[in-house]
Parts: sequence; C-alpha cells; structure tokens
Amino acid sequence: MSNIEKMEVETASGRNFTIYVQGDLTKTDTRAVFLTVHDMGCNHSSWVEFVEHAVMRETKERSVFIHVDIPGQEDGAKDLPNDYAFPTMQMIAEDLVTVLDKLSVNLVIGLGEGAGANILARFGMAYPDRCMGLILIHCTSTTAGVMEHFKDKLPGTRGPSKQLDSAENKERLIKEYQDRLQSKINPKNLRKYVEAFLKRSDLSGKLESKLKVETLLVTGAKASHVHTVHTMHQHCNKQKASLLKIDDVGDVLAECPEKFAQSLQLFCKGLGVLTSLPLSGVDRQRTFSGSSTDDESRPRRQRTMSMEEYDTPNLRRFSFSSTQTAAN
Repeated sequence: MSNIEKMEVETASGRNFTIYVQGDLTKTDTRAVFLTVHDMGCNHSSWVEFVEHAVMRETKERSVFIHVDIPGQEDGAKDLPNDYAFPTMQMIAEDLVTVLDKLSVNLVIGLGEGAGANILARFGMAYPDRCMGLILIHCTSTTAGVMEHFKDKLPGTRGPSKQLDSAENKERLIKEYQDRLQSKINPKNLRKYVEAFLKRSDLSGKLESKLKVETLLVTGAKASHVHTVHTMHQHCNKQKASLLKIDDVGDVLAECPEKFAQSLQLFCKGLGVLTSLPLSGVDRQRTFSGSSTDDESRPRRQRTMSMEEYDTPNLRRFSFSSTQTAAN
C-alpha cells in the first residue's frame, strides 16, 4: 500500500477534520487532484481501498487523493462531546474549501458516495471555481427515501414490509449496519452523521442553475435508491450532468470497482486530465492525440510531450468568467 500522510485541519468554522493524503502534495499543479468524502458507516478507508485496487494503479501514480473523514468517523474515535453541534451537510461542504486552502490546493475533482456525494454536490455548487468536476455515487438531491441507503448494505432489508422511516427501526438498522461492518467507527458518532444526513435540505430546485461543473452521477441498477439518483439527474442541467447506471449492481464500489474505475478514467479524460492514461483496449497513440488543451488559438506543439505534461490540467478551461456565469 502506498504511503498515506495523515493530518489534522481546523477549518474557518473552528471544526477539526482528519485528512489523509495519497500522493505528493507538492505536485498538485501537475497532477489530477481528487477530494473524496465517504458515506455513512465508513470513513476514508473505503476510498483508500478503491484507490489501492489494481485497476487504479496507473491513475494513482498520476494523481493526488485527499481523503476527508467526517468529524467523529475516524477509526477508534472517542465520543463526540455531548454539547458538540454536529455540522449540517451544507456546513461540511463549506468547510471543504478551508481544507483546500490549508493544503494550498486550488482545484479538485470531487469523488463521493452516498452522504459524502451529497456533501460534494453542495461543495461544487458553492465553489465552482475550486471544483473541476464531480463523480457522485448514489447521490440524492431530495429529502425522500429516508433509510434506503442501508438496504443495499444489509441482506434481508429490501422490500416494502420494512418500515425504515420509524425511529425504532432506524436505530435497529444502524446497529445492524454497524455490527455487520465490523468497523472501528464509533456508533454514537455514526448516529450523528446519519441524523445530519436525514435532516439535509432539498437541493433539487437549485441544481439546474447552480450546479455548473461537469458531473457524473453513478448508481447501480439494483440499488434500492436508484430512483432518487434519476430524480437528481432530471433536475440537473443536462449539458453538465450525465447519469451512469451499472447493470446487475447494487453497491457500486463493492461490487464493480473495475467498471467504476474505467468510468472515472474516461470522465477525467473528458475534463482534460489524465490524458496520457492508457485504457484497456484503447490505442495508446490515440489516447495521446487528445491533448489537455481546448485552446485552438495556440499553435500545435510539434515536440513530444512528457507524460506529466499530458496529464497537467489545463486550468484555463475552468476559469469562471462573469460572462460564463451570466450565460448560465
């Protein structure tokens, strides 16, 4: 496993976040930089496991991953104080920009799952000039579908007979989920994250006008909450947002990391980053033919470019001028 640097960051709001960095922070200007936010019931380790998957080897070598742990969700975390005001989804999203500032990172691609995806959608809407694109697994923009998230993680909890919205069943389901995960996450702190997610505000009405960054919504065709992802896509600007539904899958990261990794790589190439990354079955020379610049006013380079030059993000593409803002 690659070296991972752990650090504590205090945001402008006074909240502390534990951050784990995979990759060289001194090279964020020349590499793709991913900001990950995890789902309920897990932490940065779920994204680290995915990044360490064999199919992500070359992507990892060309990138920097900044993994954020939601407060209290770290392995072996102590109980959050009784008077601790757990942040809302929106507050966490706004805290993320301070994390980037503290790490001297200008531009990221958001990578989130479930509740973490909801947070990153809010981040992309609030700070489009800091977000190159978003890849969101099982993201919902509504307040509906209260506990459907857990149904794909726990066998035997599918079907309308389960009244997951009741407080009693919600507590039982969280406990079952925690036990089955056999994780080191503090169950009391997990409950606070779940409650914050349940109290989230509805984003649907703001998506078309506010979500201006390129977005890939990903879900499994067998996911219990697939319809909520469809609903989010329906509210998005179709020029900016795409929907990927993977057949015969419920839990995308757990069941088909290979398919998801390839979709991530293709999405990044569309953004103009990781353009030298070879894909299985794709001619390497053809991959190189699409450079990371869309500026046709520049003369075409005649010399051979290095791998790092091909992978360097073209930041000019992602400047949000007043003209662009007005047009959207």
